[in-house]
Formats: sequence, structure tokens, C-alpha cells
Amino acid sequence: MTAPLRIGLAGIGTVGAGVVAMLQRHRALIAARAGRPIEIAAVSARSRHRDRGVDLGPYAWEDDPVALARRGDVDLVVEVIGGENGPAKATAETAIAGGKHLVTANKALLARHGQALAEAAEARGVALRFEAAVAGGIPVVKALAEGLAGNAATRVMGVLNGTCNYILTQMEATGAPYATVLAEAQRLGYAEADPSFDVGGIDAAQKLALLAAIAFGARVDFGGVAIEGIERVSLADIRAAADMGYRIKLLCLARRAAHGVEARTQPCLVPSASPLGALDGVTNMVVIDGDFVGQTIYTGPGAGAGPTASAIVGDVIDVARGLRMPAFGRPAAELDPPERVGDEAEAPYYLRLALTDAPGVLAKVAAALGDAGVSINRMRQYEHAAEEAPVLIVTHRTGRAPLDRALAAIAGLDVCRAAPVALRIEDA
Repeated sequence: MTAPLRIGLAGIGTVGAGVVAMLQRHRALIAARAGRPIEIAAVSARSRHRDRGVDLGPYAWEDDPVALARRGDVDLVVEVIGGENGPAKATAETAIAGGKHLVTANKALLARHGQALAEAAEARGVALRFEAAVAGGIPVVKALAEGLAGNAATRVMGVLNGTCNYILTQMEATGAPYATVLAEAQRLGYAEADPSFDVGGIDAAQKLALLAAIAFGARVDFGGVAIEGIERVSLADIRAAADMGYRIKLLCLARRAAHGVEARTQPCLVPSASPLGALDGVTNMVVIDGDFVGQTIYTGPGAGAGPTASAIVGDVIDVARGLRMPAFGRPAAELDPPERVGDEAEAPYYLRLALTDAPGVLAKVAAALGDAGVSINRMRQYEHAAEEAPVLIVTHRTGRAPLDRALAAIAGLDVCRAAPVALRIEDA
């Protein structure tokens, strides 16, 4: 009988416990599909005595995850500790240096150290797999690196943070302001006590950096992702967008530009009738455009014990089958160096202005836009009781530089009562 693949599991939180449960419940099914048994040899976590809802009795215990990665009876380390440095990084590096395969759900680690880990794994001839690091249970890493490997990707975009999508859709559905919905998301467990990592766009940007590396054959460049969170999105913007046939999403987008890869995570308007526009709640979605396949769409749960464990075990099964391929789809040494570009692609923009209600005001705004080379597609002014008039403008396609010049000029007008709000509109 083929020898089992022996796993060392570093981290037994929600996801780690999910991995144990799946391997225990589907032991025979997984062995049949992998072509060999898959067994947990040892586990490591900070506390031995916490009830995690799974039986850890059959497994050896290590207090130190690095010691786990050094064990002679471990062939593959599953790292679900989290964090870009510290024990997670040390465990990953130790596993690879010791000739052990590594499967990780740690997008922060890979966004910062993915290139070095990929080079080390290839030098040692071991696998580095990270399906669970992006979009939870959606097999989008495999789709890009394997199923669509014959295509030249032209664009990758999606909603990669369920917390933000939940907040934005609940604001629209209930009419409650951002702070109220955020508190509810924290109560339900969708948002952490410190939600800045999610609502500030960092979590989604880390995932985008990994997808962009695979899609465009470039080194992981988290520092090159322009990041803006959802903290400044107001109910007024959500209602106005809906009135014009759009919804606001924290959109991750990467595309090949003239001199590099443009990558950004920011609130955008997308058509309400598009797949991304119809996405509600904590669900994730990734849209990939390829030159031969056209557009493909992947959607599903982006977090949680079951979906993330599913992705991890899928990677483990691939390793058990003997699948060896570069972590980012091409040998790490052949990945293109990062070439950071600004907002090169032109797009229409949504503008919300608070203006003095007086004759000639709109003419001043139009002149400021025109002087900067920004053309107005449509304009709307809502009824109002106060002296401050809310005005909405949708521009024709424009670059960000001319738009910024126009916004600066508008902000300097004596009729402008508050800082202008500008959100990009993406054809999803």
C-alpha cells in the first residue's frame, strides 16, 4: 500500500479545527481521491486544554510550531497560525528548509514574503500551496494557475472581503449608517473587535496581490496595490448610486497596463444588474477575463471553518497525488519584477458635491471640470430644504490626474460647502 502523507498542523483555531474535522470525517473518501492515506501526525497550538470540538487525542502535540515543522514524522506542514511574521513565518521557513511541503491559508505572510518562500520551495523541490489564502472556499488560485493557464489574463477583479460587502449591503438594505452596521457586523462575528484590517481594505489588497502575481506572471507586490477602505462611504452615496442603477462595492482590480500591473482596492460603483452588483452579504466573487476564454466568474463563501478547510484539504490532496508546480504559476526566478503604475486606465467617475444654492453655481463647477479636461455625462440635483444643494455628476471616461485637478479647483470655489466625493465606476 502507498505510504501515507503525514501532516503537521500548526494552529488549531477555527480553521485548523475545520481541517481536523474534514480529515477525520472524510478519511476514506480523501484517501481514495488522493491515491494514498492522509494522516495527521502532530499538531501545535498555544493551549493544549481548550475545547476545539474535535478529537486531538490521536496526535502528537508540540507547544512550538517550529518544532512541529522539524519533526521527522511530518511530510507536509499546514500553517494556519496567521500573521506575516513571528511564528507563522518561522514555521513556514523551517518546513521548507527541512524539505517539507507547505500548505498555508496565510495571505498576510505570502503578500509580504511570497517571493522568498516560493524561491525556497522550488530550490528544495517541495510544494507551496495557498488556495485557502484567497477567497476562502472558492478555487480561484487553481483556476488561474491551472484551468486558465493557456490564457493571457487581461483583468482580475472581485469582492474579496465579506465583512465589507456585508456592511455595504446592509447599509443599503436597512438605511442604517456605517457605524451602526459595523457594530452589528461585530456582534454577529463578521467583523473583528478591531475591524481596520477589513474595512481599511488591507485584507482584500493582500489577496489581490496574490491573484495579480499569478494572473500576470509578476512577483508579489503588495506595496504596489493602491488601497482605500470603505470608512468614508456614506448612506447618501449608496442611495444616490442605487438611484442611478449602481451599487457600491469594495472592488479589487488588477490589470495589465502599458508599463506594469495596475492594482487597486477601493470603493467603486458597479452596475446593479451585473454579477458583482448583485452580490450580497458575506459572499465573495472573483471575475477573470482571459484573451481566449473571455470572462469567467467564481463565487462562494470567502471565509469560515468549512470553506477554508475545504481549500486547504484540496491543496493537501494535490500534494499527495504528486502534483508539483510553481507556487505562482511560473518558476519564481522567472516572475517579472514589480513595475508599479498609477491609475492609468480611464474610467467614468461618480461625483457628489455640496454646493451653495445660488444662480451660476453649476456653471462654475462645469467650468472647473472643463478646464481640467473632464467631460460631464450626466448631472442631477435633488430637492433640498437648506441652502446647501446636493449635486451628483457622472463624468465621461477620464484619467485620475485630470479628475484630481478638477476636484481641487472645485474644492477651492467659494460655492463649495464640503470636500467633493469621487468614486470610480467600473464596468463589471
